[in-house]
Amino acid sequence: MKTYSTQNIRNVVLIGSTKSGKTTLSEAMLFEGKVIDRKGTVEARNTVSDNSEVEQLNQRSIFSTPLYTEFMDTKFNIIDTPGADDFVGGAVSAFKVCETGILLINAQQGVEVGSEIFQRYAETYKLPVICGVNQLDGEKANWEGTLDGMKEAFGKKPVIIQFPVNPGVGFDGFVDVLKMKYYHFKDDLGTREDLEIPAELAGRAEELRQELIERAAEYDDTLMEKFFDSGELSEDEIRQGLGIGIRNGDVMPVFCLSGKKNIGVKRLMEFTIKVAPAPSERKAAVIGGGEVACDAAGKTSLFIYKTAVEQHLGEVAYFKVMSGVLKEGMDLENPENGDKERLTAIYAVAGKKKEKVAEMQAGDIGCTVKLRAAKTDVTLAVPGFDQSYEHIVFPASKYRCAIKAAEQKDEEKMSEALSKISAEDPTIIVEYHKEMKQTILMAQGEQHVNIVKWRLKNENKIDMETFAPKISYRETITKVAAADYRHKKQSGGAGQFGEVHLLICPYEEGVEAPRNFKIGGKDTVLNIKTSESFDLEWGGKLEFYNCVVGGAIDARFMPAILKGIMDKMNEGPLTGSLARDIRVYVYDGKMHPVDSNEISFVLAARNAFKEAFRNAGPKIMEPIYNLEVMTPAEYMGACMSDLQNRRALIEGMGTDRGFSTLKARVPLAELYKYSTTLSSLTSGAATFTMEFADYQPVPADVQDKLLKAYQESETEE
Repeated sequence: MKTYSTQNIRNVVLIGSTKSGKTTLSEAMLFEGKVIDRKGTVEARNTVSDNSEVEQLNQRSIFSTPLYTEFMDTKFNIIDTPGADDFVGGAVSAFKVCETGILLINAQQGVEVGSEIFQRYAETYKLPVICGVNQLDGEKANWEGTLDGMKEAFGKKPVIIQFPVNPGVGFDGFVDVLKMKYYHFKDDLGTREDLEIPAELAGRAEELRQELIERAAEYDDTLMEKFFDSGELSEDEIRQGLGIGIRNGDVMPVFCLSGKKNIGVKRLMEFTIKVAPAPSERKAAVIGGGEVACDAAGKTSLFIYKTAVEQHLGEVAYFKVMSGVLKEGMDLENPENGDKERLTAIYAVAGKKKEKVAEMQAGDIGCTVKLRAAKTDVTLAVPGFDQSYEHIVFPASKYRCAIKAAEQKDEEKMSEALSKISAEDPTIIVEYHKEMKQTILMAQGEQHVNIVKWRLKNENKIDMETFAPKISYRETITKVAAADYRHKKQSGGAGQFGEVHLLICPYEEGVEAPRNFKIGGKDTVLNIKTSESFDLEWGGKLEFYNCVVGGAIDARFMPAILKGIMDKMNEGPLTGSLARDIRVYVYDGKMHPVDSNEISFVLAARNAFKEAFRNAGPKIMEPIYNLEVMTPAEYMGACMSDLQNRRALIEGMGTDRGFSTLKARVPLAELYKYSTTLSSLTSGAATFTMEFADYQPVPADVQDKLLKAYQESETEE
């Protein structure tokens, strides 16, 4: 393969809902560029993109797959991404290295929630989008209905470049209002005839061309003046105006496609080459501020956006050359930690096909093998580059489960395998939860977890069990209580003695610590001698006050008393959960000149705190999450009913670009397998986001159940 200049490279990411036809389109694009001489199909399990066993078994994309094709003296780097929300990480990483998104919409389904999700991601990453209405050859293809859905979802962005002729099973061509040609297709290989527009379609074509010209003129003053003067723009001028609108995110050109029949693929590629931005038109942000131009004349740097372990090759790092010229055998380093790497070989990639190349210029996408330490989200550059590209921000997890190996002997092996899977897909997060004493797997959904289980079983011969994770409850108090405890132990020789009197009350942010209390029926003012405030690792506060007068307890024993209190904060008196938001006043006590020691005061403080806690209106608190659901309107009632059954507090409803939205606060304890339930309720048409909000007291009936369950577990132990 020849070396392509930055201006002759186009990086596109194929996005869209499941079954929108991304993999089939990528196959047609590779066929047009003569990278393959025969198109595979998803059904036959022989496409270049879906080349892993698990993808072929499921007949769907699960991983993002880099591909390339050569067309009109341009190298097209294509990243085919999964359509399911569970595997969105592949699309997000692709947005980091592509300059254009091609959003496919299934003409039989119209604009789906997934279409809207990917368009939102594109807006977040400021990625220009071209839209292809695909599967116009489908039995239920509905061009007009799809257009209406696009206008509702995307506003005035859609601009029609083409409209179909005979949409449905007889779909065999389209009118292109930019070229003002009728393209008729004679077979399923993309063999087309360029014809004059039929008379019965000429009026519609002229009307849409006028709309196209008006939109193109909006984005350039010179074009606007010419349009006002003559009412006409040339084909190149229309492209010029549309190009500005596309780069600004204001225009979404709409094309007609059948990836299966190879209808419209060539025109889509021609338009992308002439109108979509080259890599040099998109600067990359670096950590700490600033940008780096994608320029072959700059210092060599690359960004690894994906890693994978492949049979016969080992670990493969997929990258984009961000600046300079990358040559085989170059020595690069990670600017963040100084780790050095040698790129012994570099390859152009089309699925499993790896073609060795001598060099790649800025903007190109390729891969290398056998890097020592560099993984996904890492910058490598020549010494002296001294900048790292901003890291990929992956979406937060939506699904949590506890995991363990079916056989104890496989625990370590499972941990190593999961570490490798997580390195390939950073939206898979595995953590050991010290508080809950469980290994927690976090993912985007149950399908996501099932793929992990399949890989462990089939690639590593490990069976993994999943179950509901424990919830990180917190304990706190709601009122004032005092208690005292004397620890006394004699066993011959020096004994143990320590007595602690303390008072506890709730901590409230921004409220000064009170000093007037009723202790033992008497009004008492506690004079604070010393105070310490602790921001607890698990959230909340502990404030500790020494109010002892007259030397009843030496100051040297105060750290031991604090330790005893902190011990019980780490294992709350109600359910053993972590305690938070408490003020503790130590106001009296006793000590012995010989028998008092640190352990005596640790034990005395623990027991005094435990007794006071149980008398201070103790409450169990649970983590609450903010949930936002996006669903077609017809499923709104079912979604709301389900959330109410999950103890949700509905905070608002609305509409967003044709979809209904629902905002609620929901206890984490009620969200196990929520993604699965939501998919079932809405036939996979809805999606949601969730993020931690705060801790709130559990209802009385829930607290009673938790206390009972804890007491039963204590009895069993």
